Amino acid sequence: MQHRIVVLGAGYAGAIAAGRLARRLRREEVAVTLVNAEPDFVERIRMHQLAAGQDLRPRPLGEIFAGTGVELRIARVTGVDADRRTVAVESADGAGELAYDTLVYALGSGWNDQGVPGTAEHAHEIAGRPGALRLRERLAGLSAGQPVVVVGGGLTGLEAATEIAEARPDLDVALAARGGLGDWLSPKGRRHLREVFGRLGITAHENAAVTAVEADRVLTADGGAIPAAVTVWATGFAVHPIAKATTLEVTDTGRIVVDGTMRSVSHPDVYGIGDAALAMGPGGKPLRMSCASGVPSAWQAADAVVARLTGGGLPDVPLRYFNQCVSLGRREGLIQYVTADDRSVRAALTGRFAAVYKELVCKGAAWSVTHPTLGVPGRRRRVVPQPARRDPAVEAAV
Repeated sequence: MQHRIVVLGAGYAGAIAAGRLARRLRREEVAVTLVNAEPDFVERIRMHQLAAGQDLRPRPLGEIFAGTGVELRIARVTGVDADRRTVAVESADGAGELAYDTLVYALGSGWNDQGVPGTAEHAHEIAGRPGALRLRERLAGLSAGQPVVVVGGGLTGLEAATEIAEARPDLDVALAARGGLGDWLSPKGRRHLREVFGRLGITAHENAAVTAVEADRVLTADGGAIPAAVTVWATGFAVHPIAKATTLEVTDTGRIVVDGTMRSVSHPDVYGIGDAALAMGPGGKPLRMSCASGVPSAWQAADAVVARLTGGGLPDVPLRYFNQCVSLGRREGLIQYVTADDRSVRAALTGRFAAVYKELVCKGAAWSVTHPTLGVPGRRRRVVPQPARRDPAVEAAV
């Protein structure tokens, strides 16, 4: 019988893992099924561009995986039974169940309202395409001079604020940050960020923790109020809730705890990758939720699955960081070089060259989805006999 590999989620991590597995294992011995709720691959790192009115290139998953051996299943995952090794799904054809021998969990994350009152009712998010499209429509309906507030001083917030301000210079764009503006950057990076904010006319409200969102303003911890015809919430991500409802070992936030090969520490048939997994990087620090973490985690997991199925050596590639790439509109950028554990160093690239660099990174991330082995040809390897699996249901009955 074929070894059944089911990959949940076709974001950067899931799509790359599925393609890499299919290209390295024999089709007659291994069946790779990729489950995704949408029929298209979504370039999540470009959602701020979509929200600001730019059109993105369509990337149908059916075209991406045509001829690869990956079976695409357009369906919504509703549950995972890690003990029975089954996945519950709902599609246009109704509810169903998929059995697996190996599961790659890559359902990723969505926006995180942090429990702040009024956020769910009044704020917009750009963690996915539906949210970005709703924000796009709302921004298009604003008249000149109306205020837009982006909440969150991280990478997503910076990119959203600068993209909107550049696309709509007639709007009054502001950013509310819990700390200082770009306070994690190098001195050069912070200076450049402030210069770009100044040129684009963005008001930075620093050390302004938002405590509530209302229809026409946001309230801050110091008792202040910032006018907002539109509020964009960009304070981080929350993982998909399904893993937390399983018997998998997860963190209190629902991330799957994995080892260095991205394998679940509680269920050896399950691998967690991308935002869904808590993987440790250099210095014992958890990898942050990002494309920069998701792509190498997909390579690591896929290569580990292949190695274990074929009797090869396990991958031993450290997951580390090199830089943080920030687009500041279409004409400006910031490339902040970092240590392996993601701490800023003095060196940084700025300006137009940095914008081109970031654009190449975005294109490279999409290219890696269609070229999961990075263009390096490789033979499909034969699966070696696996030890007999214990059936928990049978053991419980005995």
